[in-house]
Amino acid sequence: MRCPSCGHADTRVIDSREAEDGASIRRRRGCDECDERFTTFERSESARIQVSKRDGTRQEFDRRKLASAIEKAASTALTPGALAGVIDDIEATIRQSGASEVPSRRIGEMVLERLADVDPMSYLRFKIVYAKLDDPDALYDELALLIKRREDARDRRQAEQIALPIETPVVILATRSRARKRR
Repeated sequence: MRCPSCGHADTRVIDSREAEDGASIRRRRGCDECDERFTTFERSESARIQVSKRDGTRQEFDRRKLASAIEKAASTALTPGALAGVIDDIEATIRQSGASEVPSRRIGEMVLERLADVDPMSYLRFKIVYAKLDDPDALYDELALLIKRREDARDRRQAEQIALPIETPVVILATRSRARKRR
């Protein structure tokens, strides 16, 4: 690994730890030439995912580009940890599908699905740009749809929390039969 400070080609590993729940390895490195210390993250690389854009071009899937697009729409309620979770979930879903190419439209839909649950304001901002909503009526319809979705989710959560009464079991005591008389 080349030192980012002096460019020396040989650096040594000082410490290695798992990061991102085992999805990557965090390595603390030191340069023998300038004594600079820096951190690297190693992530396993499987098949490269190509993103087909609306104009027909193809680009390699880039987490940083996706993070940048979401951050532009994100409200302050979307923490960096939640943002990383959304991106990790999207990337894992794409990789699990086994597809080597995914349309950018599908990635946008996956972002919207996750933002609707995590941060509704970020969802609306992202939807305005993604779907090019310039009509106030279309925005109103989207807001009504989001409110309906959140109410349905809240109703499902409440239904899951309702304790159903458990009937007390009926206990039937066996009575001893009288001993038969011996003849």
